[in-house]
Amino acid sequence: MYPVTVDKADPRYPDLAGRGINARFPADPAKIVLAGETEHVVRAVEDAVRAGERPAVRSGGHCFEALVDHPGTRTVLDLSEMKAVGFDPELKAFSVEPGATLGAMYRTLFLRWGVTVPAGRCPEIGVGGHVPGGGGGALSRAHGLSVDHLYGVEVVVVDESGRARAVLATREPDDPHRDLWWACTGGGAGAFGVVTRFLFRSPGGELSLPAPPAAVTKQTVRWQWADLDEDGFVGLVRAFSAWHEHNSAPGSPGARLDNSLTLPRAGGGPITLESAVEDGHAGLADAFLAEVRRAVRAEPETEVSTSPFLAAALVPDEYAGVKGRFKSKAAFLRSSWTEETIAGLYRRLTDESGYQNPAAAFYLLSHGGAINAAGPADTAMAHRDAVLKAYGSVFWWDPREDDLHLSWIRETYHGLFAEAGGVPDPDRGYGGAFVNYADADLADPELNRSGVPWHRLYFRDNYAALQRVKARWDPGDTFRHALSVRLP
Repeated sequence: MYPVTVDKADPRYPDLAGRGINARFPADPAKIVLAGETEHVVRAVEDAVRAGERPAVRSGGHCFEALVDHPGTRTVLDLSEMKAVGFDPELKAFSVEPGATLGAMYRTLFLRWGVTVPAGRCPEIGVGGHVPGGGGGALSRAHGLSVDHLYGVEVVVVDESGRARAVLATREPDDPHRDLWWACTGGGAGAFGVVTRFLFRSPGGELSLPAPPAAVTKQTVRWQWADLDEDGFVGLVRAFSAWHEHNSAPGSPGARLDNSLTLPRAGGGPITLESAVEDGHAGLADAFLAEVRRAVRAEPETEVSTSPFLAAALVPDEYAGVKGRFKSKAAFLRSSWTEETIAGLYRRLTDESGYQNPAAAFYLLSHGGAINAAGPADTAMAHRDAVLKAYGSVFWWDPREDDLHLSWIRETYHGLFAEAGGVPDPDRGYGGAFVNYADADLADPELNRSGVPWHRLYFRDNYAALQRVKARWDPGDTFRHALSVRLP
């Protein structure tokens, strides 16, 4: 029976403590509390506050940084067993607990009701950490972000006296707790309280969420590095980006497409473009791919496959179950990088005289479409003007190589945004950064010397409002980490 408190002498400790995916941050909490319901969370949070501790919260365990697995963490609140997916008849909304994975949510919502939430591409990720950051994925260009369908949240908060309680906050205009709902639509996880339930219902109707396509057709195009020179690489990236600039307005036909471009280091596999669309609309993908291929002289390999929706949604991430050391850095793009910037990336990816790690890559991922139908302050997720997400990562095993790999990814990222101080400054043409792709470098003055505050990159003009929510609902700063909203 829950709750279960696990200390270091308990045989369950290694499994629970080791759930984080980044081996750079080994976990060493004094105890882990495994909750089964909201009341358990209330009790665990109060116990931690009474002991003067910062309770760190874990749902799926996929945080990129040491926001949970931090040396100062004494108590980890593990929500992985709170994983129910159902329907709340009183609130007329679909209810999802934070420990459910995206894959489990997709499966249950689709099989029981024929609907889905447009959320992330990796089915192993926990809902609890994903949705409060904004939550987007393969269906978001057609249907918006997960938070655009978030009707309410149940959140355990702590008042000035240290008393914990559960609060229900919805998007209803007359809800006195509406500001707490708003903060959970992009203000990041672990900053205001512990979300114990997410309630989904699309605006404008009851019992409503998007119906996914019956099947998805994916076209995969691969270019070998040996067949692509610098001009071809630049042409490919520019054409991919330009198409998104011109086909990412809300409601445009191109918003049906979900595209990605993988740019690995030479030796790490082919350059790969994937385009997915609901079955029956493959002509949109054909036109897009033809436009991109015209910019590249080299002839690629192509592959086409069609899968039922659920089979497509539940394809595991390529690194699922692999726990190594990694560092990721990301940005929102409103337009393509310049030819000079792309050429610089080509040289970083192909340089044979220095860095040799094949497990390093940059990615361009579709954004825009229905995502940009909302205003930047309608939710706390302010990034409603970008057309692409850029994401770079590097993966390794040996801790003795940390400096080598961290230096490469940091220098490469800085070069991509060199004219903006090394970061995707929203005031200099870029869109900022995505808090779900957590990057603690941006909050470190030794690593971010751009003069652009980390919160400007993650929250843009919504930060002051998020600080007001923080002051109201977490006045003692109980819930905090390197990228959490600060008290005003």
